[in-house]
Amino acid sequence: MTSLSRKLTQWIVGLRYEDLPPEVVDRAKGLTLHSLASVLLGSQSPSGQQAVQLITAEEGGGRSDATIMVNGAKVTKGGAAFANSEMRMAGGKLDSFRMLTHPGTSISPGAFVAAESEGASGRDFITGLVAGYEVMERMAADFIPTVMSRGFHAGPVFGIFGPAVAAAKMMGLNEDEVNSTIALCVNLAGGNLEGARSGGRALREGAAVRNAMLAVAMAKHGYVGGETVLEGDAGFYHAYAGNNGGRLTYSFVGDTQASLDKITEGLGQDWMILETLYRIYSTAGYNIAHVDVTAALCEAHDIRYEQIDRIEAVVNWLETQYPSPAFPSRREVVASAPGSTRYFTAYGAAMRGFPVLRGQGSDPDGAQDPPEVLDLMQRVTIIPSHDMTLFGPRITVFTKDGKSYTKQSTGREFMWDFEEEVRRIRDIVPGIPIPAGQFEAMIAACRDLDREARADRLIQLTVPEVA
Repeated sequence: MTSLSRKLTQWIVGLRYEDLPPEVVDRAKGLTLHSLASVLLGSQSPSGQQAVQLITAEEGGGRSDATIMVNGAKVTKGGAAFANSEMRMAGGKLDSFRMLTHPGTSISPGAFVAAESEGASGRDFITGLVAGYEVMERMAADFIPTVMSRGFHAGPVFGIFGPAVAAAKMMGLNEDEVNSTIALCVNLAGGNLEGARSGGRALREGAAVRNAMLAVAMAKHGYVGGETVLEGDAGFYHAYAGNNGGRLTYSFVGDTQASLDKITEGLGQDWMILETLYRIYSTAGYNIAHVDVTAALCEAHDIRYEQIDRIEAVVNWLETQYPSPAFPSRREVVASAPGSTRYFTAYGAAMRGFPVLRGQGSDPDGAQDPPEVLDLMQRVTIIPSHDMTLFGPRITVFTKDGKSYTKQSTGREFMWDFEEEVRRIRDIVPGIPIPAGQFEAMIAACRDLDREARADRLIQLTVPEVA
Protein backbone atom coordinates (compact mmCIF):
# COMPACT_ATOMS: atom_id res chain seq x y z
CA MET A 1 0.00 0.00 0.00
CA THR A 2 1.10 3.58 -0.66
CA SER A 3 2.30 5.22 2.54
CA LEU A 4 0.74 8.37 3.94
CA SER A 5 3.85 10.45 3.32
CA ARG A 6 4.04 9.12 -0.25
CA LYS A 7 0.43 10.12 -0.96
CA LEU A 8 1.13 13.63 0.32
CA THR A 9 4.37 13.75 -1.65
CA GLN A 10 2.78 12.78 -4.95
CA TRP A 11 0.23 15.56 -4.55
CA ILE A 12 2.93 18.10 -3.59
CA VAL A 13 5.15 17.27 -6.55
CA GLY A 14 2.25 17.36 -9.00
CA LEU A 15 0.70 20.61 -7.73
CA ARG A 16 0.79 23.53 -10.19
CA TYR A 17 -0.16 27.17 -9.74
CA GLU A 18 -2.88 26.62 -12.34
CA ASP A 19 -4.51 24.06 -10.01
CA LEU A 20 -5.18 26.67 -7.33
CA PRO A 21 -8.70 28.17 -7.17
CA PRO A 22 -8.84 32.00 -7.07
CA GLU A 23 -9.97 32.03 -3.44
CA VAL A 24 -6.95 29.92 -2.44
CA VAL A 25 -4.56 32.29 -4.23
CA ASP A 26 -6.31 35.22 -2.55
CA ARG A 27 -5.89 33.64 0.89
CA ALA A 28 -2.21 32.94 0.22
CA LYS A 29 -1.66 36.59 -0.65
CA GLY A 30 -3.50 37.76 2.46
CA LEU A 31 -1.61 35.39 4.75
CA THR A 32 1.66 36.59 3.25
CA LEU A 33 0.79 40.22 3.97
CA HIS A 34 -0.33 39.35 7.51
CA SER A 35 2.95 37.56 8.13
CA LEU A 36 5.05 40.47 6.91
CA ALA A 37 3.06 42.91 9.04
CA SER A 38 3.71 40.83 12.13
CA VAL A 39 7.45 40.65 11.36
CA LEU A 40 7.55 44.45 11.11
CA LEU A 41 5.91 44.82 14.51
CA GLY A 42 7.89 42.00 16.12
CA SER A 43 11.22 43.40 14.92
CA GLN A 44 10.85 46.14 17.55
CA SER A 45 9.97 43.83 20.44
CA PRO A 46 12.52 42.62 23.01
CA SER A 47 12.06 38.97 22.04
CA GLY A 48 12.27 39.73 18.32
CA GLN A 49 15.46 41.73 18.79
CA GLN A 50 16.88 39.03 21.03
CA ALA A 51 16.43 36.46 18.26
CA VAL A 52 18.16 38.69 15.71
CA GLN A 53 21.04 39.34 18.10
CA LEU A 54 21.39 35.62 18.80
CA ILE A 55 21.65 34.68 15.14
CA THR A 56 23.94 37.54 14.09
CA ALA A 57 26.25 36.81 17.05
CA GLU A 58 26.34 33.05 16.48
CA GLU A 59 26.60 33.22 12.70
CA GLY A 60 28.64 36.38 12.16
CA GLY A 61 31.32 35.77 9.57
CA GLY A 62 29.74 32.51 8.43
CA ARG A 63 27.79 31.69 5.30
CA SER A 64 25.33 34.34 4.15
CA ASP A 65 22.59 32.67 2.15
CA ALA A 66 19.45 34.37 3.44
CA THR A 67 18.24 37.71 4.77
CA ILE A 68 16.98 38.59 8.23
CA MET A 69 13.92 40.73 7.57
CA VAL A 70 13.93 44.40 8.66
CA ASN A 71 17.52 44.07 9.91
CA GLY A 72 18.87 43.19 6.44
CA ALA A 73 21.76 41.04 7.72
CA LYS A 74 22.77 37.99 5.71
CA VAL A 75 23.04 34.71 7.61
CA THR A 76 22.45 31.00 7.02
CA LYS A 77 19.11 29.76 5.78
CA GLY A 78 18.30 28.18 9.11
CA GLY A 79 19.37 31.28 11.00
CA ALA A 80 17.23 33.61 8.89
CA ALA A 81 14.26 31.29 9.17
CA PHE A 82 14.60 31.20 12.97
CA ALA A 83 14.99 34.97 13.41
CA ASN A 84 12.17 35.82 11.01
CA SER A 85 9.89 33.31 12.70
CA GLU A 86 10.65 34.69 16.16
CA MET A 87 9.91 38.24 14.99
CA ARG A 88 6.72 36.99 13.35
CA MET A 89 5.58 35.42 16.62
CA ALA A 90 6.54 38.47 18.67
CA GLY A 91 4.52 40.77 16.40
CA GLY A 92 1.28 39.14 17.56
CA LYS A 93 -0.47 39.37 14.18
CA LEU A 94 -0.63 35.64 13.65
CA ASP A 95 -2.80 33.38 11.57
CA SER A 96 -4.61 30.59 13.35
CA PHE A 97 -5.82 27.12 12.45
CA ARG A 98 -8.10 25.34 14.90
CA MET A 99 -7.05 27.52 17.79
CA LEU A 100 -3.71 26.02 18.81
CA THR A 101 -1.55 26.19 15.68
CA HIS A 102 -0.28 29.27 13.85
CA PRO A 103 0.88 27.86 10.49
CA GLY A 104 2.34 31.02 8.97
CA THR A 105 4.70 31.50 11.89
CA SER A 106 6.83 28.69 10.49
CA ILE A 107 5.61 28.29 6.89
CA SER A 108 6.14 31.89 5.78
CA PRO A 109 9.75 32.20 7.06
CA GLY A 110 10.67 28.87 5.47
CA ALA A 111 8.98 29.80 2.21
CA PHE A 112 10.82 33.12 2.02
CA VAL A 113 14.19 31.46 2.67
CA ALA A 114 13.54 29.10 -0.24
CA ALA A 115 12.22 31.87 -2.47
CA GLU A 116 15.36 33.94 -1.89
CA SER A 117 17.80 31.08 -2.44
CA GLU A 118 16.02 29.82 -5.55
CA GLY A 119 14.99 33.16 -7.05
CA ALA A 120 11.42 31.85 -7.08
CA SER A 121 8.69 33.75 -8.87
CA GLY A 122 5.57 34.96 -7.11
CA ARG A 123 3.58 32.11 -8.61
CA ASP A 124 6.08 29.53 -7.44
CA PHE A 125 6.05 31.10 -3.99
CA ILE A 126 2.26 30.96 -3.78
CA THR A 127 2.21 27.33 -4.93
CA GLY A 128 4.81 26.29 -2.35
CA LEU A 129 3.09 28.26 0.39
CA VAL A 130 -0.27 26.65 -0.34
CA ALA A 131 1.28 23.18 -0.40
CA GLY A 132 2.85 23.85 3.00
CA TYR A 133 -0.39 25.07 4.55
CA GLU A 134 -2.44 22.24 3.11
CA VAL A 135 -0.12 19.46 4.28
CA MET A 136 0.48 20.87 7.75
CA GLU A 137 -3.18 21.62 8.45
CA ARG A 138 -4.42 18.28 7.19
CA MET A 139 -1.88 16.46 9.34
CA ALA A 140 -2.84 18.51 12.40
CA ALA A 141 -6.60 19.00 12.02
CA ASP A 142 -8.12 16.26 14.16
CA PHE A 143 -5.13 15.64 16.40
CA ILE A 144 -4.31 19.04 17.88
CA PRO A 145 -6.04 18.65 21.30
CA THR A 146 -4.75 15.10 21.74
CA VAL A 147 -1.15 16.10 20.99
CA MET A 148 -1.47 19.01 23.44
CA SER A 149 -2.77 16.67 26.14
CA ARG A 150 0.44 14.63 25.92
CA GLY A 151 2.57 17.65 26.85
CA PHE A 152 3.59 18.58 23.31
CA HIS A 153 2.76 21.93 21.73
CA ALA A 154 0.93 21.20 18.50
CA GLY A 155 2.17 24.44 16.90
CA PRO A 156 5.83 23.44 16.49
CA VAL A 157 5.15 19.68 16.38
CA PHE A 158 3.11 20.09 13.20
CA GLY A 159 4.76 23.38 12.27
CA ILE A 160 7.91 21.72 10.96
CA PHE A 161 6.09 20.05 8.07
CA GLY A 162 4.62 23.17 6.45
CA PRO A 163 7.84 25.11 5.82
CA ALA A 164 9.69 21.97 4.78
CA VAL A 165 7.03 21.20 2.17
CA ALA A 166 6.93 24.81 0.94
CA ALA A 167 10.70 24.97 0.59
CA ALA A 168 11.00 21.54 -1.02
CA LYS A 169 8.34 22.48 -3.55
CA MET A 170 10.06 25.75 -4.51
CA MET A 171 13.45 24.02 -4.71
CA GLY A 172 12.07 21.48 -7.17
CA LEU A 173 12.87 18.37 -5.14
CA ASN A 174 11.76 15.12 -6.78
CA GLU A 175 9.27 12.66 -5.32
CA ASP A 176 11.76 10.60 -3.33
CA GLU A 177 13.43 13.74 -1.97
CA VAL A 178 10.12 15.29 -0.87
CA ASN A 179 9.08 12.01 0.72
CA SER A 180 12.37 11.94 2.62
CA THR A 181 11.89 15.57 3.64
CA ILE A 182 8.61 14.68 5.35
CA ALA A 183 10.18 11.61 6.95
CA LEU A 184 13.16 13.57 8.24
CA CYS A 185 10.80 16.16 9.73
CA VAL A 186 9.39 13.38 11.92
CA ASN A 187 12.84 12.92 13.44
CA LEU A 188 13.30 16.66 13.95
CA ALA A 189 9.83 17.59 15.22
CA GLY A 190 9.41 18.77 18.79
CA GLY A 191 7.90 21.28 21.19
CA ASN A 192 6.99 20.94 24.85
CA LEU A 193 4.54 22.71 27.17
CA GLU A 194 6.32 22.45 30.51
CA GLY A 195 8.89 25.20 30.05
CA ALA A 196 6.26 27.90 29.60
CA ARG A 197 4.24 26.45 32.47
CA SER A 198 7.18 26.67 34.86
CA GLY A 199 8.47 30.18 34.26
CA GLY A 200 10.37 29.71 31.01
CA ARG A 201 9.76 30.76 27.42
CA ALA A 202 8.50 28.20 24.97
CA LEU A 203 10.76 27.20 22.08
CA ARG A 204 8.21 26.96 19.32
CA GLU A 205 7.87 27.61 15.60
CA GLY A 206 11.28 29.30 15.31
CA ALA A 207 12.95 26.01 16.19
CA ALA A 208 10.51 24.11 13.98
CA VAL A 209 11.31 26.11 10.85
CA ARG A 210 15.06 25.96 11.52
CA ASN A 211 14.81 22.18 11.70
CA ALA A 212 12.61 22.18 8.59
CA MET A 213 15.42 23.83 6.63
CA LEU A 214 17.78 21.10 7.87
CA ALA A 215 15.35 18.37 6.77
CA VAL A 216 15.10 19.84 3.26
CA ALA A 217 18.88 20.17 2.95
CA MET A 218 19.43 16.60 4.12
CA ALA A 219 16.87 15.23 1.65
CA LYS A 220 18.42 17.24 -1.17
CA HIS A 221 21.81 15.73 -0.34
CA GLY A 222 20.54 12.19 -0.49
CA TYR A 223 19.45 11.32 3.05
CA VAL A 224 16.63 8.76 2.94
CA GLY A 225 14.04 9.24 5.64
CA GLY A 226 11.92 6.10 5.47
CA GLU A 227 8.49 5.23 4.15
CA THR A 228 5.93 4.68 6.93
CA VAL A 229 7.26 7.28 9.36
CA LEU A 230 3.88 8.93 9.81
CA GLU A 231 1.48 6.03 10.24
CA GLY A 232 3.88 3.21 11.22
CA ASP A 233 3.72 1.35 14.52
CA ALA A 234 6.58 3.44 15.89
CA GLY A 235 5.83 6.47 13.72
CA PHE A 236 4.82 10.08 14.16
CA TYR A 237 1.20 9.58 15.20
CA HIS A 238 2.09 6.79 17.62
CA ALA A 239 4.70 9.04 19.24
CA TYR A 240 2.77 12.31 19.41
CA ALA A 241 -0.89 11.20 19.54
CA GLY A 242 -0.26 8.03 21.54
CA ASN A 243 -1.41 5.59 18.86
CA ASN A 244 -1.55 5.16 15.09
CA GLY A 245 -5.20 4.12 15.02
CA GLY A 246 -6.76 7.57 15.23
CA ARG A 247 -7.94 7.29 18.84
CA LEU A 248 -8.28 10.71 20.43
CA THR A 249 -7.87 11.77 24.04
CA TYR A 250 -9.55 15.13 23.43
CA SER A 251 -11.19 16.83 20.48
CA PHE A 252 -12.83 20.17 19.88
CA VAL A 253 -16.28 18.62 19.42
CA GLY A 254 -16.08 15.60 21.73
CA ASP A 255 -15.18 12.96 19.14
CA THR A 256 -12.92 10.15 20.31
CA GLN A 257 -11.97 8.71 16.91
CA ALA A 258 -10.28 10.14 13.83
CA SER A 259 -8.93 8.53 10.67
CA LEU A 260 -5.46 8.85 9.17
CA ASP A 261 -7.05 8.16 5.79
CA LYS A 262 -8.92 11.46 6.09
CA ILE A 263 -5.63 13.37 5.91
CA THR A 264 -5.32 12.82 2.15
CA GLU A 265 -9.04 12.66 1.37
CA GLY A 266 -10.04 15.37 -1.11
CA LEU A 267 -6.51 16.70 -1.60
CA GLY A 268 -6.61 19.39 -4.25
CA GLN A 269 -10.39 19.65 -4.07
CA ASP A 270 -11.24 20.55 -0.47
CA TRP A 271 -8.82 23.30 0.53
CA MET A 272 -8.11 23.37 4.24
CA ILE A 273 -6.04 26.55 3.88
CA LEU A 274 -9.36 28.39 3.58
CA GLU A 275 -10.03 27.57 7.24
CA THR A 276 -6.98 29.62 8.23
CA LEU A 277 -8.07 32.84 9.91
CA TYR A 278 -6.41 36.14 10.73
CA ARG A 279 -5.62 36.92 14.35
CA ILE A 280 -5.92 40.67 13.96
CA TYR A 281 -5.79 41.44 17.69
CA SER A 282 -2.71 40.48 19.71
CA THR A 283 -4.44 38.06 22.04
CA ALA A 284 -5.22 34.37 22.29
CA GLY A 285 -7.06 33.63 19.06
CA TYR A 286 -10.32 32.55 20.68
CA ASN A 287 -10.70 36.08 22.12
CA ILE A 288 -10.79 37.90 18.79
CA ALA A 289 -14.40 36.93 18.07
CA HIS A 290 -15.48 38.15 21.50
CA VAL A 291 -14.37 41.65 20.53
CA ASP A 292 -16.00 41.87 17.13
CA VAL A 293 -19.16 39.82 17.74
CA THR A 294 -20.01 41.70 20.93
CA ALA A 295 -19.22 45.02 19.28
CA ALA A 296 -21.43 44.17 16.29
CA LEU A 297 -24.28 43.10 18.58
CA CYS A 298 -24.14 46.33 20.59
CA GLU A 299 -23.81 48.40 17.43
CA ALA A 300 -26.82 46.74 15.79
CA HIS A 301 -29.09 47.43 18.76
CA ASP A 302 -27.44 50.69 19.87
CA ILE A 303 -26.65 49.20 23.29
CA ARG A 304 -24.46 51.49 25.40
CA TYR A 305 -22.28 50.50 28.31
CA GLU A 306 -24.48 52.16 30.91
CA GLN A 307 -27.48 50.13 29.70
CA ILE A 308 -25.81 46.72 30.15
CA ASP A 309 -26.64 44.60 33.17
CA ARG A 310 -24.56 41.54 32.26
CA ILE A 311 -23.25 39.48 29.32
CA GLU A 312 -23.19 35.72 28.75
CA ALA A 313 -20.93 33.99 26.20
CA VAL A 314 -21.35 30.33 25.26
CA VAL A 315 -18.07 29.05 23.79
CA ASN A 316 -16.31 25.89 22.66
CA TRP A 317 -15.18 24.10 25.78
CA LEU A 318 -11.51 23.91 24.84
CA GLU A 319 -11.38 27.69 24.58
CA THR A 320 -11.85 27.84 28.35
CA GLN A 321 -8.89 25.60 29.30
CA TYR A 322 -5.77 26.82 27.53
CA PRO A 323 -3.58 25.20 26.26
CA SER A 324 -5.11 21.84 27.22
CA PRO A 325 -7.53 20.45 29.81
CA ALA A 326 -4.68 18.16 30.80
CA PHE A 327 -2.37 21.10 31.63
CA PRO A 328 -4.50 24.25 31.89
CA SER A 329 -2.60 27.45 32.54
CA ARG A 330 -5.62 29.66 31.85
CA ARG A 331 -9.15 28.83 32.97
CA GLU A 332 -11.29 31.37 31.19
CA VAL A 333 -14.46 30.42 33.08
CA VAL A 334 -13.04 32.01 36.22
CA ALA A 335 -10.50 34.58 34.99
CA SER A 336 -11.66 38.20 34.85
CA ALA A 337 -8.34 40.06 34.70
CA PRO A 338 -7.15 42.21 31.78
CA GLY A 339 -6.28 39.82 28.94
CA SER A 340 -9.00 37.30 29.82
CA THR A 341 -11.94 36.38 27.60
CA ARG A 342 -14.24 38.33 29.91
CA TYR A 343 -12.04 41.38 29.40
CA PHE A 344 -12.19 41.19 25.61
CA THR A 345 -15.95 40.63 25.64
CA ALA A 346 -16.35 43.71 27.82
CA TYR A 347 -13.99 45.70 25.59
CA GLY A 348 -16.09 44.90 22.53
CA ALA A 349 -19.29 45.93 24.29
CA ALA A 350 -18.02 49.10 25.94
CA MET A 351 -15.61 50.37 23.26
CA ARG A 352 -17.01 48.75 20.08
CA GLY A 353 -13.59 47.32 19.17
CA PHE A 354 -10.02 46.83 20.37
CA PRO A 355 -6.79 48.66 19.39
CA VAL A 356 -4.91 46.72 16.71
CA LEU A 357 -1.56 48.00 17.98
CA ARG A 358 -2.29 47.02 21.57
CA GLY A 359 -0.08 44.10 22.60
CA GLN A 360 -1.22 41.25 24.81
CA GLY A 361 -0.07 41.81 28.37
CA SER A 362 1.01 45.40 27.66
CA ASP A 363 -1.10 46.64 30.57
CA PRO A 364 -1.62 43.60 32.84
CA ASP A 365 -2.91 45.70 35.75
CA GLY A 366 -5.44 47.53 33.63
CA ALA A 367 -4.07 50.94 34.62
CA GLN A 368 -4.56 52.28 31.10
CA ASP A 369 -7.83 50.49 30.40
CA PRO A 370 -11.15 52.33 30.23
CA PRO A 371 -12.93 52.01 33.59
CA GLU A 372 -16.05 50.84 31.76
CA VAL A 373 -14.18 47.76 30.55
CA LEU A 374 -12.75 46.92 33.97
CA ASP A 375 -16.20 47.23 35.51
CA LEU A 376 -18.15 45.35 32.84
CA MET A 377 -15.75 42.39 32.64
CA GLN A 378 -16.82 41.46 36.17
CA ARG A 379 -20.34 40.95 34.83
CA VAL A 380 -19.41 38.64 31.94
CA THR A 381 -20.07 34.91 32.29
CA ILE A 382 -18.27 32.34 30.09
CA ILE A 383 -20.19 29.09 29.50
CA PRO A 384 -18.28 26.14 27.94
CA SER A 385 -20.05 23.83 25.47
CA HIS A 386 -19.09 20.84 23.30
CA ASP A 387 -21.57 21.99 20.65
CA MET A 388 -20.03 25.36 19.80
CA THR A 389 -17.68 25.81 16.86
CA LEU A 390 -14.20 27.21 17.46
CA PHE A 391 -13.99 31.00 17.55
CA GLY A 392 -17.78 31.06 17.32
CA PRO A 393 -19.20 32.35 20.64
CA ARG A 394 -22.91 32.94 21.17
CA ILE A 395 -23.09 36.32 22.89
CA THR A 396 -26.14 37.48 24.84
CA VAL A 397 -26.31 40.98 26.28
CA PHE A 398 -28.84 41.52 29.06
CA THR A 399 -29.86 45.14 29.55
CA LYS A 400 -31.05 46.81 32.73
CA ASP A 401 -34.56 47.23 31.35
CA GLY A 402 -35.07 43.45 31.32
CA LYS A 403 -34.41 42.84 27.61
CA SER A 404 -31.80 40.54 26.06
CA TYR A 405 -30.06 40.53 22.69
CA THR A 406 -28.17 37.58 21.16
CA LYS A 407 -25.73 37.18 18.28
CA GLN A 408 -24.39 33.81 17.18
CA SER A 409 -20.95 33.85 15.61
CA THR A 410 -20.15 31.51 12.73
CA GLY A 411 -16.48 31.04 13.56
CA ARG A 412 -15.63 32.34 10.08
CA GLU A 413 -15.72 36.07 10.75
CA PHE A 414 -11.94 36.30 10.57
CA MET A 415 -11.56 34.28 7.34
CA TRP A 416 -11.71 37.29 5.06
CA ASP A 417 -10.39 38.12 1.58
CA PHE A 418 -7.27 40.07 0.68
CA GLU A 419 -8.91 43.47 0.43
CA GLU A 420 -10.47 43.14 3.89
CA GLU A 421 -7.06 42.14 5.22
CA VAL A 422 -5.60 45.29 3.66
CA ARG A 423 -8.31 47.45 5.21
CA ARG A 424 -7.73 46.09 8.69
CA ILE A 425 -3.95 45.61 8.71
CA ARG A 426 -3.31 49.23 7.69
CA ASP A 427 -4.05 50.19 11.29
CA ILE A 428 -0.55 49.00 12.24
CA VAL A 429 1.18 51.72 10.17
CA PRO A 430 1.85 54.08 13.12
CA GLY A 431 3.75 51.28 14.87
CA ILE A 432 6.01 49.88 12.14
CA PRO A 433 9.66 50.74 11.35
CA ILE A 434 9.13 51.51 7.64
CA PRO A 435 7.41 54.53 6.08
CA ALA A 436 3.72 54.32 5.18
CA GLY A 437 4.56 54.56 1.49
CA GLN A 438 6.87 51.56 1.73
CA PHE A 439 4.15 49.58 3.49
CA GLU A 440 1.78 50.50 0.65
CA ALA A 441 4.37 49.17 -1.81
CA MET A 442 4.41 45.94 0.21
CA ILE A 443 0.62 45.72 0.02
CA ALA A 444 0.73 46.25 -3.75
CA ALA A 445 3.43 43.60 -4.17
CA CYS A 446 1.35 41.09 -2.18
CA ARG A 447 -1.76 41.96 -4.17
CA ASP A 448 0.11 41.30 -7.42
CA LEU A 449 2.31 38.51 -6.06
CA ASP A 450 1.37 36.18 -8.89
CA ARG A 451 2.81 38.75 -11.30
CA GLU A 452 6.09 39.31 -9.44
CA ALA A 453 9.18 37.92 -11.17
CA ARG A 454 10.83 37.36 -7.77
CA ALA A 455 8.95 36.80 -4.54
CA ASP A 456 11.94 37.86 -2.45
CA ARG A 457 11.25 41.48 -3.37
CA LEU A 458 8.93 41.33 -0.37
CA ILE A 459 11.90 40.59 1.90
CA GLN A 460 13.65 43.74 0.75
CA LEU A 461 10.50 45.77 1.32
CA THR A 462 10.74 45.00 5.04
CA VAL A 463 14.10 46.77 5.30
CA PRO A 464 13.62 50.45 6.23
CA GLU A 465 13.92 52.99 3.44
CA VAL A 466 13.91 50.44 0.62
CA ALA A 467 11.71 51.74 -2.18
